[in-house]
Amino acid sequence: MSATAVTPAASTAGRAHLEELARRAARAAGQATAWTSPHTGAGEKLHARIDAAVAEDREALLALSHALHQDPEPGFEEHRAVARVAELLRSHGIEAETGVYGLPTALRATAGTGQGPTVAVLAEYDALPGIGHACGHNVICAAGVGAFLALARVMPALGGTAVLLGTPAEENGTGKETMARAGAFDGVDAAVMIHPFAGGDLTDSPYLGLREVVVEYRGLAAHASATPFMGVNALDAVVAAYQGIAALRQHIPPTDRIHGVITDGGTRPNVVPDRAAAHFYLRARTVEALAELSERAQRVFEGAASTTGTEVTVRWDDCPPCMPVRSNEALATRFALHLTGRGRTVLPGSAAPDAVSGSTDLGNVSVRIPAIHPMLSVAPAGTALHTADFAARTAGAEADRTVLDGAAALARTAADFLADPGLRAEVAREFTAAGGALDVERLLDTPGAAR
Repeated sequence: MSATAVTPAASTAGRAHLEELARRAARAAGQATAWTSPHTGAGEKLHARIDAAVAEDREALLALSHALHQDPEPGFEEHRAVARVAELLRSHGIEAETGVYGLPTALRATAGTGQGPTVAVLAEYDALPGIGHACGHNVICAAGVGAFLALARVMPALGGTAVLLGTPAEENGTGKETMARAGAFDGVDAAVMIHPFAGGDLTDSPYLGLREVVVEYRGLAAHASATPFMGVNALDAVVAAYQGIAALRQHIPPTDRIHGVITDGGTRPNVVPDRAAAHFYLRARTVEALAELSERAQRVFEGAASTTGTEVTVRWDDCPPCMPVRSNEALATRFALHLTGRGRTVLPGSAAPDAVSGSTDLGNVSVRIPAIHPMLSVAPAGTALHTADFAARTAGAEADRTVLDGAAALARTAADFLADPGLRAEVAREFTAAGGALDVERLLDTPGAAR
């Protein structure tokens, strides 16, 4: 048995690129101007009551964040997490519904009159298998629950309705899209949530649209030594497809991404594989770009089959696609004002590099109703999300501060929306100007269907 002397490591050039992006963000922070808004929102007295409510719930919110962090559950399996949220709400006299919208671990709670404008606060609580809360959904959940509980205290003075939606499976199942199709956002006028980040606070981030595809090739098995000429090699087809995708990458915009794995390449070296398969994610900055990228990938998959004489099955969207996030600037500005008031420096989303991003199912909400998804730092710059290092940070002191700051800023922003007709009108105008509500279920056709 032997091993190579090379230890895998991130490229020096890659690290230098990330460091340069961090320097640009630091320069942007130094040039940041004060956030201003023409709207009065809910007013200083209600804002102060919200801050007091968050401070009163401090220990319970941090206990929730830490409990989720210590007991991570993957998407669609967050049974203990949703039970903890429901119990905390119950301790405040609020009964939550669980198992709503067709998902056993979804949750809904309401406060207010049930009339007038409605704002939803979103809480995620799923973790990553094997690595835990390396995306900080424990922080998202605790901040969202804290914001809702603070809103519930002031709803009699606000009017309207506040809704807490526990949204499962952001990481692996586009849970918000499933909930949306079941009516979770019907009658909701705006949605707010936060997300942990590293190196600074942003009003938004250039999250990409995402869809997945599974491609399977069928060939003909044969003895790889005695009669290889009688076989049709499905592994050759999947390798050709993988290499074709690799070649495609250099001809797509720098904001787009394609990445995947070979999930089946045969069982024994002396048998020509009669089945091979791969699983890819495709991402792009706009729905139109994602549709075009999908068509190009489809042609690669079909070409690999033609080259190798195999049969191909291409299966798109086993999990509903994620839409690019459309952040509402009017709402995001109110959030930035409130977060700045807690001693934090908040940059516009334009300070974030387009070429370094992920995807989220909040995008699917943001093209249905106005929404925000600000990024709040819990770790130093250069700490990558979805790593063990980031997971450790999401239960640290900076993450605890983000839970409380995020809860207060979210609740203040939601209260502003409910209390201020002028703000609601601006939010609606901006949403309409950005394209209005989209029919998400019909945005992306199956590639190749028209040919």
